[in-house]
Amino acid sequence: MTTNDAQQIERANATGRAPVVFVHGLWLLPSSWDRWAAHFEQAGYAPVALSWPDDPDTVEEANAHPEVFAGKTVGQVADHLEGLIGGLEKKPAVVGHSFGGLLTQILAGRGRSAASVAIDPAPFRGVLPLPISSLRSAAPVLGNPANRHRAVPLTYDQFRYGFANAVSEEEAKELYDTFAVPAPGAPLFQAATANFNPWTEAKVDTENPDRGPLLLISGGKDHTVPPAITNASFKKQLRNPGVTEFVEIMDRGHALTIDHGWQEVADTALEFVRRFV
Repeated sequence: MTTNDAQQIERANATGRAPVVFVHGLWLLPSSWDRWAAHFEQAGYAPVALSWPDDPDTVEEANAHPEVFAGKTVGQVADHLEGLIGGLEKKPAVVGHSFGGLLTQILAGRGRSAASVAIDPAPFRGVLPLPISSLRSAAPVLGNPANRHRAVPLTYDQFRYGFANAVSEEEAKELYDTFAVPAPGAPLFQAATANFNPWTEAKVDTENPDRGPLLLISGGKDHTVPPAITNASFKKQLRNPGVTEFVEIMDRGHALTIDHGWQEVADTALEFVRRFV
């Protein structure tokens, strides 16, 4: 547990408010949720933006020491987050983006969340669509098998295609400079092979009655996790007896949680969380 994680958990417990945990995905840090955290705090919640194991505190530090990201797997991160959530005195709502959206669904399937919002979530075992744009977005990692054990940064052009295709060139460059960090390659290999590996860590218990309410949000122009993938995840989650909903926000790419339109997505998530937590 980082000092920042411990402080956030302690603060959330001290407020007595319902906690909302934010989970980032690949190529981002917990700080990518700063505006969301302030927004949810203003709405009366106790925000907690949790780190993956060994996350640096800043983008500058992360880019200077990319090796700290190497080797992290989906299962390792899920267990780490579950342990941190165990420090909260109230069961939280959990909001995650990209691989954070997959982790959100894993945690929900373990009964660890009071309500969950998965935004452009990475696919899990049983989710079959594999659009060409997803393959192209993942190619910087999957193109070299050795990347499974490495930390892999994105070039600006790769970030532009995978994250920032739905914003201006100027904004794309600003987002890249402000938020982009290296990421472990392992989770992408795990997601890519999940349907061929019965023992994969990239799997979700979609039928647990303790899963709680779940909202899946899709960016209509997302190259990395196109609507076909999020919709397929939604259909798998419909097996659950709990509330399961799907919203597509048109004209938005994978950077929808950090770009100029972040508040529209945050308000969509907040409206859902308010109904249950």
